[in-house]
Amino acid sequence: MPAKVNCPTCQQDVEWGPQSQYRPFCSKRCQLIDLGEWAAESNSISTPLSNEPQSADASAFIEEIEAMLAKSEDSFFKD
Repeated sequence: MPAKVNCPTCQQDVEWGPQSQYRPFCSKRCQLIDLGEWAAESNSISTPLSNEPQSADASAFIEEIEAMLAKSEDSFFKD
């Protein structure tokens, strides 16, 4: 039994499968309405993107990897 989802635009039930050409939308019309909302900037991603590590653990992990690479580079160039 295929899963059913609600169309993000009109909330109509849509079967999730190859027979639903526009999934998760119920039709091309609903798909284009959603695209228009993104183009008009009515929709947005709620969490801002950031290049900074997400936690102190990530920073520590990066430092550990950099230290390992520094050691391997030293041994690589030695005769």
